[in-house]
Amino acid sequence: MGAAVPAGARLFLALTLCLAAGAAEPDGRPAGRKVLPPPSNLHYSFGQLCKLKWTWNPAEGIHSGCDLKYCSEILINGIPQDNREWTKNLFREEAVSLNEEVHFRVRSECKSDNTSEPSNWVKISTPPKGAAGTAAVGINCTWHDLEYMVCTWLPGQNVNASTNYTLYYWYEGLGNHQQCQNYIYGENFGCNFSLSIPNSTNGYPTISILIRDNSEEIRPVCTNRNPTTIVKPGPPRIVTVSMIRDEIHIEWQKPGTFPPNCLAYQVELKDSKSDFVQLYDIKQSNKTWFPNVHPNTVYILKVRARPEETCYSSSHWSDWSEEKSIGENTDFTFYIVLILTIPLTVAVATIILLVYLKRLKILIYPQIPDPRKIIKRMFGEQIEDSQSCPGDDFLNVYKPAMEEEIHYLVCIENPESSTSENEDRERPSLQVKAL
Repeated sequence: MGAAVPAGARLFLALTLCLAAGAAEPDGRPAGRKVLPPPSNLHYSFGQLCKLKWTWNPAEGIHSGCDLKYCSEILINGIPQDNREWTKNLFREEAVSLNEEVHFRVRSECKSDNTSEPSNWVKISTPPKGAAGTAAVGINCTWHDLEYMVCTWLPGQNVNASTNYTLYYWYEGLGNHQQCQNYIYGENFGCNFSLSIPNSTNGYPTISILIRDNSEEIRPVCTNRNPTTIVKPGPPRIVTVSMIRDEIHIEWQKPGTFPPNCLAYQVELKDSKSDFVQLYDIKQSNKTWFPNVHPNTVYILKVRARPEETCYSSSHWSDWSEEKSIGENTDFTFYIVLILTIPLTVAVATIILLVYLKRLKILIYPQIPDPRKIIKRMFGEQIEDSQSCPGDDFLNVYKPAMEEEIHYLVCIENPESSTSENEDRERPSLQVKAL
């Protein structure tokens, strides 16, 4: 068993606990430290486009030794945005999105006084206007060539086809906000407008974009863009491409109105034979050269640009420039086909020519007919005609008339006296007897 605690010790312990408990306030703050009075009359008003301005009256009853500052904080849908700020001013102005509920709170604090506690928070909320699901979504803006900006968006899921969104923009130094006039219609909605912001020593001002409809049922939406993060150069223009011995030289023109040395480039060199692509990064120059190129190969070149990190925070590459080609491509396949085609063509042409000449010869020098063949053909036709005629009796009647009468001559020698024989020798006489 433990030793018994003396009665005096127990009394002292109880007294100590009571004093410690009385040193704290009911809200958990240390006892004896004064709570500062809060600011009063907190209200808000709308400024330029997406600007929301909160104002309040100063806290009363602040002693002269207090270094009074007002701590303010913005919450979106009840979530702190890590934007707590201390100021001596009686207002705060911030760019906010209008399609969500914005909560603002402020309190008084003595920064150099450890004897006082901050005041309680004074709160106010700004509810969004319009119906949920009607605000434009997917807003994307790009600043092209430091000359014009293109913003695109998608319609809200709860809007109908007749909803016409309108874009307004504003930045510090512009004066009044401006309405965009050149709208884009299609799968994505959008608008483009001229934007040439002078670059001051403090950098480029933030651009506020407001998209809304004239109807009160459509919820407006605001977005703010740092222009240096959305810069996109235009494609460079290739000025010259030349080949000197085994080197390719290329030069291009800087796009837009960018300051010197504020653009980096990338050159693509493509071999037409192997389709091998090489990328070369070029900085602070608008020309370069490539050694050891093959003379019998066609090379294709193109260039693109992006902002330098020392000038802009954007990582947007420009579109590729127009392609330029240089070199000669020696294709032996063409020559082989040509060698095989020429003899074949000559042979076909010769055959065609011979056939044509033979026909031409027949036309110029026709064949002389053979008379024997003509006569034979003629009499043969007559014989055939006679054979084909009817009436054999006629032929039999006519046939005797066609026969020739044959007469035979017979010489008979007359035997007489020798005298007369001699005379007859001198003058022979013949008797002709017809048979």
